[in-house]
Amino acid sequence: MKEPEFMMYPKHEKIPHVVHRNADSFFSTSSGFTNYRGLLNLCMILLILSNARLFLENIIKYGILIDPSIWMNMYLKDPESWPNILLLLSINIFILIAYVTEIFLEKSWLSDNMGIAISIVNNIVLLVYPATVVFLFHPNPIFSVNTLGIVTVIFLKLVSYACVNNWCRSHRKNRTLIRRKTISVSDETSNSSSNKANGKVETKLCYPDNLTLSDLYYFIFAPTLCYELNFPRSARIRKRFLLKRILEMLFLCQLMLGLVQQWIIPTINNSMQPLADMNISKVVERLLKLAIPNHFIWLIFFYWFFHSCLNVLAELLRFGDREFYRDWWNAETVTDFWKSWNIPVHRWATRHLYKPMLRRGISKIKAAIAVFFVSAFFHEYLMSIPLHMFRTWAFTSMVMQVPLAIVTAKFLSGKGGNIVVWLTLILGQPVAILAYVHDYYVRNVGTLHDQTFSIN
Repeated sequence: MKEPEFMMYPKHEKIPHVVHRNADSFFSTSSGFTNYRGLLNLCMILLILSNARLFLENIIKYGILIDPSIWMNMYLKDPESWPNILLLLSINIFILIAYVTEIFLEKSWLSDNMGIAISIVNNIVLLVYPATVVFLFHPNPIFSVNTLGIVTVIFLKLVSYACVNNWCRSHRKNRTLIRRKTISVSDETSNSSSNKANGKVETKLCYPDNLTLSDLYYFIFAPTLCYELNFPRSARIRKRFLLKRILEMLFLCQLMLGLVQQWIIPTINNSMQPLADMNISKVVERLLKLAIPNHFIWLIFFYWFFHSCLNVLAELLRFGDREFYRDWWNAETVTDFWKSWNIPVHRWATRHLYKPMLRRGISKIKAAIAVFFVSAFFHEYLMSIPLHMFRTWAFTSMVMQVPLAIVTAKFLSGKGGNIVVWLTLILGQPVAILAYVHDYYVRNVGTLHDQTFSIN
């Protein structure tokens, strides 16, 4: 039977190549396709457009509320804010006590037990004294939170300073006296290639040569919580890099303050009536409305503090270790998030809490829970005292991370675990904010009706 003409090919032409093969659709996991960059760009565009609409709606409804000068005027015109400056200056007393204690211990003018007792008392008073002043004199809560935050940082640094020097004394007792060693940077594999090229000579400090005020204050200002006798140092100060980070600091700080004025405060004010009436549907709606700007500000704060601010400090001090955070946005469990989003705190907790407890025979799970409880205490310390109310919302939210971490590690992994981490970040903070605002007005005003939140 002769084939139809439309199916016949000239003899000099080859039959076309086969176009079909066994293949899965791109959205099937078995296809191995992973490049969704275009869809990610689409999501970014939709996110920008939706938030732009909300921001425009906010401006149309409330007008321009941003006033960059209000924060400085609030501080200068409010005499109750000045105790915070006096508290920050008085921190030097506790630093000097820690320094003198280490000098006396090195010269054997104090016994080890007496030195440990003095350090413990000094650090406890460092926490209690500023908290008492803030609680009694009622300075502005916004500035009080920052003051107590600095106090907490100094407390953690002094604990690390005392522990490391104690380790050095124990090491010296078990071995011959450690002498100062001069080591050429060009002979060290750990130093940068630029240092190797110019063959500089660095002096490595050994105990007790590190017991100087300049060494202690370098550690106090350095962007780390863990003390070492010899910190890694960069070769020079990069002026262009430093200028970029300073400009970021200034711009992002004003951006965060402006978003708080324009977006957060009106949303909180509109939440007062639903909270007073306990209108659950309205409260949930306000919660979701608050979640977007709050999380946006939180992300900006992360970049502003952990990248811009800490890098400015590191660059000015030529501090070489710039690993202030890791890829916490890819965390698949709550535990991974807390290990990677704040590296200075994680290193301190691991070095001075977690590992010492393991060496004492405490199980890993109990040691991890203890670390969460210590973190919960400091979160509550920074919230309850400036607000003059003890509702334990911050403490409870941190403690609840323990069962959540266990559940995500055991039952959720990969994308599911990462989604849970993001949901806790996006929704957890607005819940805490509304809880504290509710209790603050109930305690100070007695009712939420017809009340508005103000930064003045």
